Amino acid sequence: MIRARRLSDGQEFEWGGETRGVWVDVQGITAEDLAPVRAVFALNRLALEDVMEVGHWSRAEQYPEHAFITVRSFARPETTEEFTERLSVFVFPEAVLTVSMRGTLALRHVWPLVNGRESVNSAAEVTYELLDHTADTFFTVADTLEAEVDALEERVFRAERENPVGAVFDLKYLIGQARRLATDAREASALLGRHAEGSAADLVRYRDVQDSFTRAASRFESLREALTSLLDLHLSLQSQRMNEVMRTLTAVSVVFLPLTFLAGVWGMNFEHMPELGQPWGYAFAWLSFIAVGAALAAYFKRRGWW
Repeated sequence: MIRARRLSDGQEFEWGGETRGVWVDVQGITAEDLAPVRAVFALNRLALEDVMEVGHWSRAEQYPEHAFITVRSFARPETTEEFTERLSVFVFPEAVLTVSMRGTLALRHVWPLVNGRESVNSAAEVTYELLDHTADTFFTVADTLEAEVDALEERVFRAERENPVGAVFDLKYLIGQARRLATDAREASALLGRHAEGSAADLVRYRDVQDSFTRAASRFESLREALTSLLDLHLSLQSQRMNEVMRTLTAVSVVFLPLTFLAGVWGMNFEHMPELGQPWGYAFAWLSFIAVGAALAAYFKRRGWW
């Protein structure tokens, strides 16, 4: 059975009990504060360097002392904000040590399970639950970004004069970052499942987490392709609208072309032009203009060019 104990910023670590069957969570402490923890748990130096390095991305490794995995995910998956958080897990045969700055969403969900559910009773199961809930945050991010893509697609069709290119590239950047995070987490969980020591059931759990990260990365890739298609669609719609404008302008030009011809003919300064001497000449010219223009306009309207 796993017993949980939390060490947060400003607390002194005092441990006089057995290190078997425990989960110690450490939050917001420095490398110097970790010294008492190192006195209890045999922590690999390279793993500690990864933990203390700011901005380190997801990775996993099997050290002689323990298995190690650090996973970076989104801190606010229900929004389109790009703030991230990281959880580092030291997996011992019968103990777990987690290190983070201010905790993570997965940590806050899994922590109550240890004391409230008997099925989480080993170090590998705690690690699985942490990784599985981290994968769930990526699916939340995917749902949020998918809603944004759908809204943007509707804007492309409805707002003809709006230019969505800037919004498309902003969203594409967020999707690209989410895809990188999910891909790195997938590779880290794959390494953990490939090299970590554990029972067959533990390895199946790790493969299940890897599959979850894979599916999340695939969703982000699909959203990225959808945005690319949406951008192509916007450009096609713009080209189609431009063609419609040019067709309308061409139709208007064609309507006035014969009128310009008639006005040019009757505007020539020849001495003998029968229409110029007739009292009905001016009215005849206007009737000709109106008849020709109306006939062409009706023809273009019937053909749908106007």
